[in-house]
Amino acid sequence: MPAQSRPVGSITRGTTNPNRLRRADRYLTGVLAPLLRRAQDPLLVDLGFGAAPVTTVELLQRARTARPDVELVGVEIDPVRVDAARIHTRPGLEFRRGGFEIPTGPRRPVFVRAFNVLRQYHVDEVPGAWELACSRLAPGGVVMDGTCDEIGRLATWVCVTADGPQTFTVSMRPGSYALPSDVAARLPKVLIHRNVAGEPVHEFLVALDRAWSANAALSPFGPRRRWIAACQDLKAGGWPVLHGPRRWRLGELTVPWDAVAPS
Repeated sequence: MPAQSRPVGSITRGTTNPNRLRRADRYLTGVLAPLLRRAQDPLLVDLGFGAAPVTTVELLQRARTARPDVELVGVEIDPVRVDAARIHTRPGLEFRRGGFEIPTGPRRPVFVRAFNVLRQYHVDEVPGAWELACSRLAPGGVVMDGTCDEIGRLATWVCVTADGPQTFTVSMRPGSYALPSDVAARLPKVLIHRNVAGEPVHEFLVALDRAWSANAALSPFGPRRRWIAACQDLKAGGWPVLHGPRRWRLGELTVPWDAVAPS
């Protein structure tokens, strides 16, 4: 594929840390593992890997536990970062300059991870970025647009397909928060300004805090047990909580996008 003269996007801060995106990677190798296993071409893209590709290398290692022949392209809009990352090139892993146009030539990735990227854009730019990236996906592919704190304790993400956003996930290390709504500072760009009364994502976080507080008596058994009970109560209260205790025990909670989409 000819080099893109003008990659679509903007250079972001590029901060990163080892193991920062482990929660997102665990979702890929768990919930999205069937997507990897049935892919005709198991190509992944790490979009906006930042100043150093440490989390890109980790993504490849983790994805290969679900499918050993996975290949990965790290994509960055900053040519200096791309040049520096190429020291990590190996079979199945390469680095290219690009943006949301996803410069993988005729190959279409089954999964694109874009973490802590769109958070630094204007909210009006998000739908167009989603649409462009999704237009490059293989059939059934997923773009994960997420945000997390500096060491990966608190994270949220939206899974987007060619049909639009599908799910919203909160993932937090047990014991790393006082209330589940502490994750509000790490909401994706499309939601962070919607955490106000009357908006679905705000009502979701309020309900999650209430369920957490209602299970305070379980605190002696540890935050993981309390979190699972909170997820059970949230589901019993009518929220369309997906998956079950096996995911909840990881500090993870997923709902359909429609449950939290901006009103």
